[in-house]
Amino acid sequence: MDRPPDPASVRRYDGLILGFDVGGTKTAVVVGTSDGAIVDRGVVAMAPGASFDASWASIAAIADRLIVTHGPPAAVGISVGGPVDTKRGIVMSPPNLPTWVDVPLRDVCAARYGVPTFLEHDARAGAVAEWLFGAGRGLSSLVFLTFATGLGAGVIIDGRVLRGAHDAAGEVGHWRMTRRGPRAYDKVGSWEALASGSGLPKLARYRHPTRTWPPELSAKVVVDLARGGDPDALDTIEAASRWLGRGIALLIDLLDPEMVILGSLAVRAGDLFLPTVIATVDRETAERTRACRIVPAGLGESIGDVAAISVAIHPPAVAAP
Repeated sequence: MDRPPDPASVRRYDGLILGFDVGGTKTAVVVGTSDGAIVDRGVVAMAPGASFDASWASIAAIADRLIVTHGPPAAVGISVGGPVDTKRGIVMSPPNLPTWVDVPLRDVCAARYGVPTFLEHDARAGAVAEWLFGAGRGLSSLVFLTFATGLGAGVIIDGRVLRGAHDAAGEVGHWRMTRRGPRAYDKVGSWEALASGSGLPKLARYRHPTRTWPPELSAKVVVDLARGGDPDALDTIEAASRWLGRGIALLIDLLDPEMVILGSLAVRAGDLFLPTVIATVDRETAERTRACRIVPAGLGESIGDVAAISVAIHPPAVAAP
C-alpha cells in the first residue's frame, strides 16, 4: 500500500530555507521554499585537498550574498556525502572530502545562522527529495542511487527512511562486485569503481589500457565520446551499465521497492545507460520483483538543490541549535 510521508514529519517554514549541497568537486548554496521550489543559488568549486576552513570560507561567502538578497533563513539543510553522523551533525572524512575529518558542520552552521539546522547523507537527502517532490511522490518504498561522482543509496521502506544501527545504511559504493577491475574505496572491483562518475574513467582505462585517453579523463568526456560513436567509450558505458544493473538487482531482491531512482548520470545520459541497466535487472531479479520501475530522478538537474532544502523539510530527528 502506498504510504507517502506522514504530514506530521514534514516541516513548513514561514521564511526561506538555506540549503548546502556539499560535494567533492563543487558545492551549491541555495535558498528555497517549503514547497520544494528553488528561489536562488550560487556555486563554488571545491579545491582538491583544501582544508575545511578554507572551503567553508568560500561556501559561507556565497550564503552571505544570498542572505543579503533574500533575508535571514528560517532553517538550514545540509546534504553531504557519507560517512556522516546525523545525530551529532558530523562529517566523517568522506572519500570525496578526505580533509573534512570529524567536522561538526551542523553546529558550525547553527552557530552562524541561529536557526534550526539539519545534516543528512546526500543519498538519503536525494531519496527524500524525490519522495516529496519528484518521481517517488505517493510511493511507500523506493531506493535512490546518487549515481554521481560517487555511488550511495538512500532507502525508504514502508514510509520510513532507512538509517541502520550506525547511521550507515545505504553505503553500497564499497560493495565488492568482482575480484578484478578498477579500484575505489581502496577496494578492487567495488561497485563505485564500476558504476559511478568517478568510476567511469577508471573503468575506461581498465578495459582499454592501450588506448591513449585524454589526460583529464572524466565521466563527461567518456559520455561525450560515446555520443560521438567512439567504440571504446561505448563499450565502457555498456560495461558500467551491466554492473549498475547487477547491483540494482541485488537491492531489488533484498528490499522489494516500488521504484529505483537514479541521480546525476542517468539524468544527463540515461539514454546511454538505462536500456542495458533495465535489461540486466530483468535477467537478474526474482520474478515477483520485476515490477520495480527504474527511472532517472524526476527532479532532473535540480535534484541536489532540492535535496539540500528537503533535509530541513523532512529532517532527521536531531537538529541544532
